[in-house]
Amino acid sequence: MAHKVDIHVGKRIRQRRWLTGMTQQRLAEMVGIKFQQIQKYETGANRVSASRLWDIADALEVPVAFFFEGLKEDGAAPSDNSVPDDLLSDKEAMDLVRSYYAMPENQRRRLFELARVLSDVA
Repeated sequence: MAHKVDIHVGKRIRQRRWLTGMTQQRLAEMVGIKFQQIQKYETGANRVSASRLWDIADALEVPVAFFFEGLKEDGAAPSDNSVPDDLLSDKEAMDLVRSYYAMPENQRRRLFELARVLSDVA
């Protein structure tokens, strides 16, 4: 059974890779491994070594700490009742985030404000 930290790190790898529009194949090539290994990392089936995580962080242009953001001291994922636990695996939510960051900053601010107003009304 996969450890919850390995699952969290794998989800963060998948999230960042997906947000940048990178395929598993491309990430694997950049890191020097087979894409099947990336699949195993992303599901938490295989644990990522420190040096491999360093290489993945470099390829995805994030600090290594990015992969651990959101973990509690006990290694548990955060529990925010307003956001589903499986948000990172929700393709629609990830499409929305990618589209959001593809917009110019002034449009993002306006959309963000609209979303805040609409959520306050709900």
